[in-house]
Amino acid sequence: MELAHSLLLNEEALAQITEAKRPVFIFEWLRFLDKVLVATDVKEKQKKLVEQLTGLISSSPGPPTRKLLAKNLAALYSIGDTFTVFQTLDKCNDIIKSKDDTAAYLPTKLAAVACVGAFYEKMGRMLGSSFPETVNNLLKSLKSAESQGRSEILMSLQKVLNGLGGAAASCHRDIYKNARSLLTDRSMAVRCAVAKCLLELQNEAVFMWTAELENVATLCFKALENSNYGVRVAVSKLLGTVMATALIPKQATVMRQNVKRATLEEVLELMATGFLRGGSGFLKSGGEMLKVGGSVNREVRVGVTQAYVVFVTTLGGQWLERNFATFLSHVLDLVSHPRATQTHVEAVYSRRCVSFILRATVGSLLGEKAQIAAAKEICQAIGKQMKAVEAVVNDANSENKSGAADVAASQHVMVCALQELGSLVQSLNATASPLIQEPSIGLLETVTSVLLHPSMAARLAAAWCLRCVAVALPFQLTPFLDRCAERLNNLKTSPEAVSGYSFAMAALLGGVHQCPLGIPHAKGKMVVSIAEDLLRTAAQNSRLSLQRTQAGWLLLGALMTLGPSVVRYHLPKMLLLWRNVFPRSLKELEAEKARGDSFTWQVTLEGRAGALIVERTPVTSPLSLQMSKMCQILIKAHGAHLKASAAMVRLRLYDILALLPPKTYEGSFNALLRELVAEFTLTDNSANTTTSLLRSLCHYDDSVLLGSWLQETDHKSIEDQPNSASGSGALEHDPSSIYLRIPAGEAVPGPLPLGVSVIDASVALFGVVFPHVSYKHRSVYISVQFQNLTNALFVWILLRWVSSVSKFRLYTLGPEEVRKSALTLVMGALDNPNPILRCAAGEALGRMAQVVGEASFIARMAQYSFDKLKSARDVVSRTGHSLALGCLHRYVGGIGSGQHLKTSVSILLALAQDGTSPEVQTWSLHSLALIVDSSGPMYRGYVEPTLSLVLTLLLTVPPSHTEVHQCLGRCLGAIITTVGPELQGNGATISTIRSSCLVGCAITQDHSDSLVQAAAISCLQQLHMFAPRHVNLSSLVPSLCVHLCSSHLLLRRAAVACLRQLAQREASEVCEYAMSLAKNGVNITETGLEGVLFGMLDRETDRKLCSDIHDTLGHMLSSLAVENLSHWLMLCKDVLAASSGKCSDEMDDDTMFTTLGEEDKSKPSVAPRWATRVFAADCLCRVIMLCENANKAHFDLALARSARLKNPKNDFLVLHLSDLIRMAFMAATDHSNQLRMAGLQALEDIIKKFAAVPEPEFPGHVILEQYQANVGAALRPAFSQDTPSDITAKACQVCSAWIGSGVVSDLNDLRRVHNLLVSSLDKVQAGKGSSSQLYRESATTMEKLAVLKAWAEVNKAETKPKRVSKSTEEDEDDFGTVDELPPDSLITLVQPELPALSRLWLAALKDYALLTLPAEFATQLPPDGGAFYTPETIDTARLHYRNSWAPILHAVALWLNSTGFNVSESTEETAAALPNSQKRATSIMLNQTPGTPPTTKSLPEINKDRMHLILGVSIQFLCSPRPEEPVEHVTSCLQALHTLLDSPCARIHIAEDQLLGVELLSVLHRLLLTWDPPSVQLLVTGVVQQIVRAAQDYLQEKRNTLNEDDNEEKENPLALGEGGESGGLVPGKSLVFAAMELLMFILVRHMPHLSSKVSDSPSHVAAKSHLSEESARLVAATVNILSDLPSLCSPAGCMTILPTILFLITRVLKETAVKSADNQVPPPVTAALQGIKTIVTLPTVKTDETQKQWTGLIRSTLASILEDSHMVDHTHKNLTSKPLLDEVSILTAIALFLWSASTEIIGVQSLQNGCMNRFRSALNSSDPWVQAKCYQLLLSVFQHTNRALSTPYIHSLAPIMVEKLKAVERSRPNNNLELLAVQEGIKVLETLVALGEEQNRVQLLALLVPTLISYLLNENAFASASTASKDLHEFALQNLMHIGPLYPHAFKTVMGAAPELKTRLETAVRASQASQAKAAARQPPPTVHSTPTIKLKTSFF
Repeated sequence: MELAHSLLLNEEALAQITEAKRPVFIFEWLRFLDKVLVATDVKEKQKKLVEQLTGLISSSPGPPTRKLLAKNLAALYSIGDTFTVFQTLDKCNDIIKSKDDTAAYLPTKLAAVACVGAFYEKMGRMLGSSFPETVNNLLKSLKSAESQGRSEILMSLQKVLNGLGGAAASCHRDIYKNARSLLTDRSMAVRCAVAKCLLELQNEAVFMWTAELENVATLCFKALENSNYGVRVAVSKLLGTVMATALIPKQATVMRQNVKRATLEEVLELMATGFLRGGSGFLKSGGEMLKVGGSVNREVRVGVTQAYVVFVTTLGGQWLERNFATFLSHVLDLVSHPRATQTHVEAVYSRRCVSFILRATVGSLLGEKAQIAAAKEICQAIGKQMKAVEAVVNDANSENKSGAADVAASQHVMVCALQELGSLVQSLNATASPLIQEPSIGLLETVTSVLLHPSMAARLAAAWCLRCVAVALPFQLTPFLDRCAERLNNLKTSPEAVSGYSFAMAALLGGVHQCPLGIPHAKGKMVVSIAEDLLRTAAQNSRLSLQRTQAGWLLLGALMTLGPSVVRYHLPKMLLLWRNVFPRSLKELEAEKARGDSFTWQVTLEGRAGALIVERTPVTSPLSLQMSKMCQILIKAHGAHLKASAAMVRLRLYDILALLPPKTYEGSFNALLRELVAEFTLTDNSANTTTSLLRSLCHYDDSVLLGSWLQETDHKSIEDQPNSASGSGALEHDPSSIYLRIPAGEAVPGPLPLGVSVIDASVALFGVVFPHVSYKHRSVYISVQFQNLTNALFVWILLRWVSSVSKFRLYTLGPEEVRKSALTLVMGALDNPNPILRCAAGEALGRMAQVVGEASFIARMAQYSFDKLKSARDVVSRTGHSLALGCLHRYVGGIGSGQHLKTSVSILLALAQDGTSPEVQTWSLHSLALIVDSSGPMYRGYVEPTLSLVLTLLLTVPPSHTEVHQCLGRCLGAIITTVGPELQGNGATISTIRSSCLVGCAITQDHSDSLVQAAAISCLQQLHMFAPRHVNLSSLVPSLCVHLCSSHLLLRRAAVACLRQLAQREASEVCEYAMSLAKNGVNITETGLEGVLFGMLDRETDRKLCSDIHDTLGHMLSSLAVENLSHWLMLCKDVLAASSGKCSDEMDDDTMFTTLGEEDKSKPSVAPRWATRVFAADCLCRVIMLCENANKAHFDLALARSARLKNPKNDFLVLHLSDLIRMAFMAATDHSNQLRMAGLQALEDIIKKFAAVPEPEFPGHVILEQYQANVGAALRPAFSQDTPSDITAKACQVCSAWIGSGVVSDLNDLRRVHNLLVSSLDKVQAGKGSSSQLYRESATTMEKLAVLKAWAEVNKAETKPKRVSKSTEEDEDDFGTVDELPPDSLITLVQPELPALSRLWLAALKDYALLTLPAEFATQLPPDGGAFYTPETIDTARLHYRNSWAPILHAVALWLNSTGFNVSESTEETAAALPNSQKRATSIMLNQTPGTPPTTKSLPEINKDRMHLILGVSIQFLCSPRPEEPVEHVTSCLQALHTLLDSPCARIHIAEDQLLGVELLSVLHRLLLTWDPPSVQLLVTGVVQQIVRAAQDYLQEKRNTLNEDDNEEKENPLALGEGGESGGLVPGKSLVFAAMELLMFILVRHMPHLSSKVSDSPSHVAAKSHLSEESARLVAATVNILSDLPSLCSPAGCMTILPTILFLITRVLKETAVKSADNQVPPPVTAALQGIKTIVTLPTVKTDETQKQWTGLIRSTLASILEDSHMVDHTHKNLTSKPLLDEVSILTAIALFLWSASTEIIGVQSLQNGCMNRFRSALNSSDPWVQAKCYQLLLSVFQHTNRALSTPYIHSLAPIMVEKLKAVERSRPNNNLELLAVQEGIKVLETLVALGEEQNRVQLLALLVPTLISYLLNENAFASASTASKDLHEFALQNLMHIGPLYPHAFKTVMGAAPELKTRLETAVRASQASQAKAAARQPPPTVHSTPTIKLKTSFF
């Protein structure tokens, strides 16, 4: 293939390859040429290239090749010289003229035709002179050509016209005349080509839309007869465009000729003739109409329907806005025309068409404002119709005939108008509220008036419309229901009213499941009572009995959709009603048969049908069967009008039985089967035995064979008309569908006609029952019963049965004879001429093979098909059996059918080459694709031959056989999947396979049919997944972008699905390549691909497509948004601004007209709809989240600004804050509720993320402060009276976030938001039944809990330390400027509400505690609900409680801690605060029975209850918080516990009951095992600390009381505590043990090497990592608690736990005492030292029994500290990597021991030596800091009161010190640290002098004084010395001055002994005095300076 990539065709290479591969080689060369021609200079090679290319024309190229060839030739001439272009043109013309008509010459001719077209398209007028000859030439050969030639010539003509534009005017008429006759050609491809050619022609040929307009229309109608989908699309486009041009001609052509324009009426009239009369001309209508029975050809009607849509779309949305009234009345007239509604089926179809026209125009072309206007128009139209109907109904006696006809016609108009109105309101959602609220429109009155329409269809449509309104605006649901109920009661006597209003109620109840807030529970009761009333009174009045029966059962059926929580309460009543409808026994049934006339029977049957649908509970089966038998007897007796009612009963019965487990009616299987078989075989006429299910049972992938892909087009709602026998769905076929859920993807429910539904149901039931029948009966049924059945139905039934068998897998097909008879049937069906049946038979065969699963059976089936395929020559059996092979492989899988693979593949490959029959090719290729798919890797050996066949066919099959190309695309995709990841390889074979696949994709991509293109895209998508490097995105992405605005849904779906995959990996490349299109002016503007996708969201309705668009945008957002912030924010802002810009209805007519001119240039797009805006708001939240993970500067204004200065391209979120707030504000104040929710969510995110961002220009303020007004304004509307609960709940959350964020410092400003919360609190206190309820009770629960939660969070926020403290740390210099929020300010907001709040909070917590009880305690729940929930909505209420309990718990704990334990809630007070409805609940909560006088509890009892409540809730939650719980809940709960345990009352409670503490500790331990965040662990340690403290206090109290009682045994108080006398701790009962377990866990988690288990495990890494700051804090907290534990034990207990505790503490000390640069002591070290001190000074342990053990413990602890530190010291030289041990901490520890423990414990020689060595090495340390600290510690040791302890140390260490200090003279200190060391040392010496006895003082001073004097400098040296050195001089001088007077005698002695010292001292003193005098002279008041210095110096002592 690589050889093909050269500018000239590589002819040697071409000659070397085989004949078969040459076309591929040539195609690959042309593809390469197509890419490079644009960029190369072809001057010198042009001649040779032209020769090669023209040579190819006569080498009979295939369709794709000729297309590329023509394109390249034209491109070559347009870049290079045009000298030889006319020669080439003549050459082509000669080929076209040639008389050779053989098939072999055809490709050459077609290639020439293609070249001519391409030349003119590319060069246009340059070839101007030669065009008449060319056109004539083409037209001449058009007459004689066959179909392929005809379509190719027409396509060429289209290109000629396109290239020449107006210049070709002379030929227009000729072309028109010649083409016109071909519009009714046999070949569909030719019809399409003509339509496209004429479409091109009408651009310039004025006569087409003036003089010839009618003829064009008639031609189009004719072309639509017997057309397929492609033709309908093409012709409708032509017709619509011509009509639109006739109405508003294009500017240019009108200027040239004076044209008479058509009026709107004329144009619409013309279109209407097609809709109503079809293609037959007006003259010969008489005779023909009689023959055909006068019905319109359905294809024509569907085509014209599409043309209407094209017509309006071409004229655009604004035209539609202005002319909507005319258009609407015209379209509605269509459906009221008697010709459109001759039979019921036709009427339903016409209605479908009209609805489609309205939906496709109004739904997608108009923006939301215009849609509201359109809805008003529709309302008026309905009102007008209704008035006319009422006039006829009231005026019954006048000419009755015409009036009745009018009413009948009006029902169809009503149905269309109401359905469109419903759909409009539903798509507008909450944006439609102005429609309801404006009384002038009267939408509701109008719609409800139709409920009294005489026709059932209109009443149902009105009910449906009401359901749509209620779903869109849920606050209308309850008022609607009430209004309907009231009217039903008032108008009980009118049959229409009973029927209409019950329909409406049923519809509304059916809509409840779409409204998340639901309806009040009481409405269920109301419905039941109405229904019961209707059923009871049905018998009273014969005129009404039928309607009342229907209505009653309908309402009960609708009630069932509300779900078990509602129905549960009404079941007994239902069962009673139900029992009364059916006869009790068979005997009663027999008696029934004998009596009654036809009317009573009709009522009875209706009742039974209704009852059956309501109660899908088992009917006693024999009865029901008898009943349906009886129905037949009745029909015979009473005639046909009972037929419908009886059929309804059967339908309902079958539906129910299919839902029940078959075991329940086992006894009556045989009778049932007979009944079912009769149902399909004995129906009166053959037309009735149609079914709608066949397609649904065939495999989705077979759509290409059945054409069922039409269901996947934009026209699916009308395209089922031409090819469906079963009739279309309509509501009146089955009224119960008005409340059932709509199947996904349908807008309006459309149940099928009754006859079809019954057969469908019976077959479905047959499939369920048949597997349960005994084998004996099965074979009988198959062989006997079905002899007389149409083969069609049977196969289908069999398929149904087999598929249900394969679902259950429990049953097999049965013995041999059953299989045999089944097989013969299926095999017979494989030769059926109906393709759907062949498909079903193949499917059945595959499923049977799967169920039987025996190799021999499969082999037999396969062999049969092989033989058949080898011998058969007819298309039908070839297609059937080839599909059978595919299905066998599909269902048995690759391994099961492996041995047949070779034969199957070879046979199918042979069949696929049968060029004579495209149908055989299609079916065989489809089967091949199935085999490739199911064989997987086993197919690898056949990949090459298959691929080469696929390529050959792609290059030769004419493009008009689109099905073949679609199957080729499927095969290609399957092959790519089979080869899979291997495609990345570079081997020769793989490269060939890969390039073949790419060529195949290129060919299919270029095909004209959109389904083939879609297949190509999915192949490329697969390729990109396996070999991304080889897919060229630069060409793929632009083509995908072009497909985004294709008119074919499947193609758009494929394009978006592909983009979604690409955007996951390479979002930025995708966007770049898409932007390259913007320059060429294709559909992409400067907003790029993302802008286009946002725009698509407004137009598309297909669910899958929209979700893919969401995903694509999501992927692009996550990879691009942070880099490209302003672009994405602008996108979101533009989408969101659509709402606010036109929020008010101010856009008046003037602006509409003035903007017209500019907008027409670009296609005006619709303003984004609400769903898109919601998505944009979600995107906004995602952008904020992405930025949070990206860079700190996004949330720091100062950082962002400085980064922006460095590089102006940098973009940060914080710089767009005003935009963010603006967008959130726009969304939060919109009409649409979903958008408001999204806006509030965005606002909350913004507040949380930006609350702490400081404003650099005003220190002490935050950046959000300036947006207070916006936040307040965004929140206010959410608290208005009519806002739904969910929005108010969300707004409460935002309020609490805003108040708690501490952004606002001024109380008055806060009040604005605070008042909103106060107002909602009043609402909560108002109690349950106060306000009129619109929604389910749980909605109120949600709202109230949200308010309480918000208050709780505010309450929490004020107990936090305020922001002030934070800012003082950050900028101490601006300390004074901070606006200090007085710490109590927020409290003043909450204080007044606290009494009420605390009660409500406690009530909510009690509710929550009850609701979390496990199911087995359900009996403990109060019967009439809690404070905030009702028992009916308990399940939904649980969720709301779950969301809000944690903050409430915390708030209660805070309240109790501050005041609560002292407040008794006397029952009267509570009762006063809560309204009546809650009094009962409260009394229950306080465990009293209502009615008994309240027993007032004492305060301690109440407090105990509260403690139990809080601890219970906390422990229950902390035991197992679900992983999806937000971490805030866990932290809130722990904080609540911590706060609670601050108060003495709670401490006593938890300490008294030790088990409670143990339980709490073990729960906390469990929590630590599952929750990792350090914040949680820190909180846990806090709670543990509190528990331990509580226990300590309690124990102390006990010991004190014992001491006071002062018994004889003094030891007793100490023996208190855990461990008692023995010292044993019991796990599970011991608090100390539980605490140690938990603390040990934390230590090991952060310092794994503490545990020998962990450190010995092989996975453990030895490296000690440095503890993070959080871990250090945790370890410190843990050590603190550990050291507190011994105080909880008795002396014996201490001995049990101390070894462990001391071991841990010393290990922590050694691990964490690491030297740091700044000599900071890490928190764990401080804690460990503190712990050692606490333990060593324990008072309790020194009893006689434990003394020895204690001594041992302390000694070993000290020893271990010494030992380890030595070791470190020696090994230090060679282990440089180890962190240095901090000697100071170790010394401190040693000093602590020396200080605290008695001499006898640590006076042991070995320990003493160890300690001294440590001090010695520290004194000799090179680090002055260590020296200084060492001196300080020695000082404390030397001063120890116990001389026995300190003396040895003085003896051993003082000499070293003196040496060290003397040495200083030689090396004076250079910095402050060294100076400090010297100073500390001197202090120790001075202390020693002071400690010495009088007689030794002289010797001591003789050491000290010379040392000090040696520090003094002489005058010359003093001037040049460093500051540290000068300071030392000063220090020494001061000290000497001080010592002299202290010990005068000794001092003199020393001085006298050394005269040189004396002189030095004197000089220094003099110099000092002189300098002081100088200084004094400089500053006159000398006193100021001198006193402090002296004070300072002396303070050292």
